[in-house]
Amino acid sequence: MEMLYILIPLGMIFLGLALAAFLWTVRSGQYDDMEGPAHRILMDDDDPRIPRRRRDDKPGSGEGE
Repeated sequence: MEMLYILIPLGMIFLGLALAAFLWTVRSGQYDDMEGPAHRILMDDDDPRIPRRRRDDKPGSGEGE
């Protein structure tokens, strides 16, 4: 029974911290766009650092050959 005097306030403190962390993430916009990053990882081919093959290049011919 004496352990409840410690566990209940400790649980309330933990609940308050979890609620504060959740409210902080909502206010900072963490949950605004849930689908964008999932689609962005699939559409990675528009990166300008990826070299593109021209139409007149043959599949087996490289610049160093």
